[in-house]
Amino acid sequence: MSDPGGPASPDPGRPVHLRGLLSLVIPAHNEEPNMARVVGGAVTALREVADSFEVVLVDDGSTDRTVDEARRAMGASTDRLRVVRHERKSGYGVTVADGLRAARGDWVAFMDGDGQFDPADLTRLAAKAEGADLVAGFRVRRADPWHRSVVSRTFNVFVRVLYGVRCRDVDCGFKLMRREVLTVAHPILARSALLNTEIYFKTRRAGLRVTQVGLTHHPRIAGVRSGGRLVPILRAVRELVKLRWRLARTWAPPPRPPSGNSPG
Repeated sequence: MSDPGGPASPDPGRPVHLRGLLSLVIPAHNEEPNMARVVGGAVTALREVADSFEVVLVDDGSTDRTVDEARRAMGASTDRLRVVRHERKSGYGVTVADGLRAARGDWVAFMDGDGQFDPADLTRLAAKAEGADLVAGFRVRRADPWHRSVVSRTFNVFVRVLYGVRCRDVDCGFKLMRREVLTVAHPILARSALLNTEIYFKTRRAGLRVTQVGLTHHPRIAGVRSGGRLVPILRAVRELVKLRWRLARTWAPPPRPPSGNSPG
């Protein structure tokens, strides 16, 4: 069942450690100026919350030094960086999905590469992981132009009506999940930002546990903003309907394990 509020957070002074390998997927297109802050901050947070970690950078056809700056930001942990390259720009959904498929972790997270989320907030998501299969952020207040917030709220209404997903800020690009969520979600059909909707929908229908954490959303201070244009927005609404139809025809939740065998 979806629980937008989630359980009470553990004592913030107590370290939260995820057992096994944690993969962090970072989609990026021409984000050279943001890599030091995003990747460097991510490495610090990953060391704090995980026994072992890897960073999966999906370079979506960048024409700048995004990958070079990411390697530099990894510091002594360069061997933990894996790069998935697109020869040409493929878009958000394809980029994140390719990163999720490449991730090898027992836990998998993804975070936008534009610097609008603080990588340190990965510790806040991890603090909720003990009682959840999917821990999803929501932006308490969007640091975007007003029209993007209006579009986001409208989009969330469509998702609630068509998919029965009653969570805040469905398309927030900062999530942490157990490997089981990706197993249930396979294959991911969406090739746009609807990837977030599909993950929520399949997780909920499979009876897995969802909780949310409010996150601070920061203004973009470098790079070029993407999204928010009229044509992609209209396309997303059309694809919402098409994806729901495809899911109804081609996907069913896997059988649930016997009671008492919940993920550990």
